[in-house]
Amino acid sequence: MDFANLRTTGAGWEFATEADLEDFVWANLKQLFGLIPLKRQFYVKGQICDILALRENKQLVVLELKNAEDRYIVQQLTRYYEALREEKPLQDEFDYRQPIELIVITPNFHRDNFTDRKYSHLSIQFLGFEILVTGKDLYLELKDLDNSKVSKIEIPHQLREGNQDIPAPPRAFVNRIAKCSTEQQEEITKIRQKILGCDNRMQEMSFASSIKYGNGNSKASKFCAEFYFDSKGVPIIFLWLGLKNNRSERIGRARIWTDWQGNALLEGYVPSGIGDKITLYKKTLAKKIEKLNKLSNEPVQTTGFKYFRQHCKDINKVIRKLNNHELILYEEYKLLEVDLTGYAIGSKGYVVFDFGEYEALDGFVELA
Repeated sequence: MDFANLRTTGAGWEFATEADLEDFVWANLKQLFGLIPLKRQFYVKGQICDILALRENKQLVVLELKNAEDRYIVQQLTRYYEALREEKPLQDEFDYRQPIELIVITPNFHRDNFTDRKYSHLSIQFLGFEILVTGKDLYLELKDLDNSKVSKIEIPHQLREGNQDIPAPPRAFVNRIAKCSTEQQEEITKIRQKILGCDNRMQEMSFASSIKYGNGNSKASKFCAEFYFDSKGVPIIFLWLGLKNNRSERIGRARIWTDWQGNALLEGYVPSGIGDKITLYKKTLAKKIEKLNKLSNEPVQTTGFKYFRQHCKDINKVIRKLNNHELILYEEYKLLEVDLTGYAIGSKGYVVFDFGEYEALDGFVELA
């Protein structure tokens, strides 16, 4: 390839899109891994593998590439593995008697990636990558997270500024974010640039209560993101992500909570509108948390025990949802952090949680 398509960010450099990362790795498979490239975006049994390659002994190697943190890469590779083992495509090319080698390449790994791999019977290699600057030259550095082995290769690059070729925001966009906080304005603008910069076919469409991004506004159009503004002008992000907590191939309109500082949670799927049930439940929980926090700061009193008993039921419900990998609202997480230990005398198993594990907002946007 002549040039890798990169862009600058506040933190340094990144590939403009996941497809650009794939282009570069594909073109340099031999130099990076000693692999022979065979197939890209290979479809098998409902799954699409980024890259299939082989070693000189005809061993199959599957490479999955991510341009941002992804919590579910181990499950994704597991599905690829099963599909390849069951269908056994390209038998003239690969020797299926040998183990299938699985490699993940991503700039950041989620903590759950290591937990999932630990209890998987599959052998999966984790390679973190970083773009390094040496003088005027750029290098892709790969680091094996198991043995700390490092390799790097120069990137012939073509500068793509974050706002290059991106049109000025429409008046509706400017008017909407004018009522937002500085943090919200900066994050919304950054997401807008990322979305419009990923594909020149991406369109920006203004509606009464929202700004949408997709390939058009017909029944056949596909959307990827939406900034929805409620009656008070509060922005809510919607992204088109996989159903079942982003584990399904089917896509739905997902409501995203964020602190506007890079942390995010997928709270639920809403076909249209703001999601009145989710909004009402969030408000109910917020009032309950306010009451409980006030109670925790006061001397223990007899009337407080009924709230404590209900609180125990509520947190057990949230814990069950967590154990079942169900979607959790931000307020449900905050409910776990309420400290009513003063009322826990004689109550076995009462624990106050310190939840600090969020998803990366950039990762969600990249997936959309």
